[in-house]
Amino acid sequence: MATTAKHDQRVAQLTFASVYPHYLAKVTKKGRTQEELHKFLEWMTGFHDETISELLDCQGTFQTILDEA
Repeated sequence: MATTAKHDQRVAQLTFASVYPHYLAKVTKKGRTQEELHKFLEWMTGFHDETISELLDCQGTFQTILDEA
């Protein structure tokens, strides 16, 4: 899939909190747990549960996540 700079910028500005429920719904639909989702997120970003909670609370964007990971 080819993306444009405009598309990439739009995705970078999405808040993690707005997308997280969709991630959780998808993994639970596939028989996985929230704990497994968090383990995956930790593996991808290095963020522990506490940091994930902070991102959800402070409305951090994907750009923030990528900058801090």
